[in-house]
Amino acid sequence: MLTAPSKTRYSEAMPSTDALAVQVARLYYHQNLTTEKIAAELGLSRPKVSRLLTHARKTGLVEIRIHDPQESSRSLESLLTEHFQLDRVHVVLTPENATEAECMQRVAVYAAHHAATLIQPGMTVGLAWGTTLNLLSQHLQPRPTPGVKLVQLNGSGNPSNFISDHALGLLQRFGDSFQAALNPFPVPAFFDHPETKTALWKERSIQRVLDLQQKADLLLYSVGSAKASVPSYVHAAPYLDPEDLQEMQNMQVVGDIATVFFREDGSFDGIPLNRRASGPDLGLFKNRKGAVCIVAGVSKALALWGALRGGLMSELIVDDKTVRKVLEFSGVK
Repeated sequence: MLTAPSKTRYSEAMPSTDALAVQVARLYYHQNLTTEKIAAELGLSRPKVSRLLTHARKTGLVEIRIHDPQESSRSLESLLTEHFQLDRVHVVLTPENATEAECMQRVAVYAAHHAATLIQPGMTVGLAWGTTLNLLSQHLQPRPTPGVKLVQLNGSGNPSNFISDHALGLLQRFGDSFQAALNPFPVPAFFDHPETKTALWKERSIQRVLDLQQKADLLLYSVGSAKASVPSYVHAAPYLDPEDLQEMQNMQVVGDIATVFFREDGSFDGIPLNRRASGPDLGLFKNRKGAVCIVAGVSKALALWGALRGGLMSELIVDDKTVRKVLEFSGVK
């Protein structure tokens, strides 16, 4: 995989040939943009883009990684890493005028490349279905990896469809890419009654899936938000009743992970809807190695801020605009 440190502003003039070559290489290798599109985006000629790519390869800026000699110690990644004590942050650069859908596309492409480096032989990988992970799964490249198990982290059934094609399709694409064993979770996203969930969780077949979730080596998930410009699937599909939405408002909910809801400070206790949710207790993600969250879009910034404050990830892949908004919420400059 190719990586490079981010600059603090995508549109600022880059001072050297090496630095500009790094920017072009990231767009070309991580975002799969053509030289024509890169030229249009950066205001360069296509021959100039080609020369910069050649320069990057010849000078060693592009090997397995992109080495950026101009990296600032106070980059967006380092600011977020230090403030929230994360293991690693990946900031995906986006054009100034990019829509949130375009930002999500770029983040999903990057995350698909990165996921392929994280998933190793013999791993158990937990996947939470949703809009972002669904898009990521569409950009995975075949990489057979022996002994990988995939486990669905939250049920996807709703009153009109007990087994969601959305969730199963995501799981199947991961399975096809890594030649992995699939462990779906065929239960509703939300039970009508907490007692039903309590009883079902005693079944051995369900306990097997729950045990895989708890023992997962890697968790891949996003943050959902009712305010997202690109609707989170749990809010776009028929999962939540008006009463549920009112309850979320009363509880000051700002987001969810695997259909389990949390507040602006990252707390998730005492939210009645969580008692009916089939997703794992958010303690599963809290300060855990291998908890990788993928988020795109400024409209999700408040939800991401809450998740970060709650320590609900160890690694984050995110676009630059959303990072700046989160840092603004945090008072970090």
